[in-house]
Amino acid sequence: MPQIQLPIFPEGTTHITSELAFRREKDEVVYFNGMMPVFTHDANDIKTFKMITSQFCVNGHVKQADIARTFGIPAITVKRAVKKYREEGISGFYKKRNTRKGCVLTEKVLATAQQKFDIGKSTSDVASELGVKYETLKKAVTDGRLKKKS
Repeated sequence: MPQIQLPIFPEGTTHITSELAFRREKDEVVYFNGMMPVFTHDANDIKTFKMITSQFCVNGHVKQADIARTFGIPAITVKRAVKKYREEGISGFYKKRNTRKGCVLTEKVLATAQQKFDIGKSTSDVASELGVKYETLKKAVTDGRLKKKS
């Protein structure tokens, strides 16, 4: 006769369902099925959090509402993550986002802006001289398309 396993969880866990729970240990989140840890990720790793909770939903271990309620996140966030998991799989959470290439910063404008940065002009000065928005130039510097003089 098979023995029934009681859903016993380690101390300090928060229940998601009667069979699945999680616990935050320092900078990690550990998910448990009973006493057995089933997955771990960094507490600040949002992509992996969305991936594993979506996987739990798609595999039928939890309902989307359970995830939203337990972690205090909007239901639409869980729905979008589950949709991404179903359509793109695990890799969908880690691929680089598709972004548009801007038509404002052409090669000629970038070259002119770089020349002005090389002589020590500020981002706001270069933006006003070229008739480009400050944020557009700032993004180009952040992306590495332009280099500011330190």
